[in-house]
Amino acid sequence: MTHPLTVLGPHANSKLHTTGAPLKEAAAAVLMVHGRGAGAEDILTLAEPLALDNIAYLAPQAKDGTWYPYPFMMPFEMNEPWLSSALAVVGAALAYIEGEGVPLERVILLGFSQGACLANEYVARNARRYGGLVGLSGGLIGPEGTPRNYKGALEQTPVFLGCSDRDPHIPKARVLETAQVLEALGGVVDARIYPNMGHTINMDEIAAVREIIGNVM
Repeated sequence: MTHPLTVLGPHANSKLHTTGAPLKEAAAAVLMVHGRGAGAEDILTLAEPLALDNIAYLAPQAKDGTWYPYPFMMPFEMNEPWLSSALAVVGAALAYIEGEGVPLERVILLGFSQGACLANEYVARNARRYGGLVGLSGGLIGPEGTPRNYKGALEQTPVFLGCSDRDPHIPKARVLETAQVLEALGGVVDARIYPNMGHTINMDEIAAVREIIGNVM
């Protein structure tokens, strides 16, 4: 099933793809944000290894499979208006989930690669209590030295960050910086750096995600 999301900019026609339990019956929801060159249906395949009952899984689709055109550590203005439109998609998806009866305290935001960067940045900019944040091979957006003067508080939101120590797209230092920023915002952060893993997802990360979801059911 799909649900249209009303936003402005390049992602104006984004649709929210769904699988798993219906939202009105779900114990919790996982909002999944796909990476560059992929799509909503791709990241929804993670629902199978997670193998948890009574969970709604949802994933928005980026225009042309890309949330923003340039690497995530380039100046913000280079990725506009795509970035603002992409952040609005995440916000619209969360509003839809909440409107269907699942409070944000039982919603886990999960992203991979470019999607992880987007999820991290959205949560930092909109800090409050969520069911959880999972950033797989991603970090906060922006060039080195970006001020991280985010407002709000994560109020003990569980945060899991996983990445390779030599990921070709995500510097280890940015992952660790992201962990520090989210912890300062009040998140309970578990950051794991995996040696020689590559740009992928491993079973240890899947287990960590299962634990976060299980704790909000």
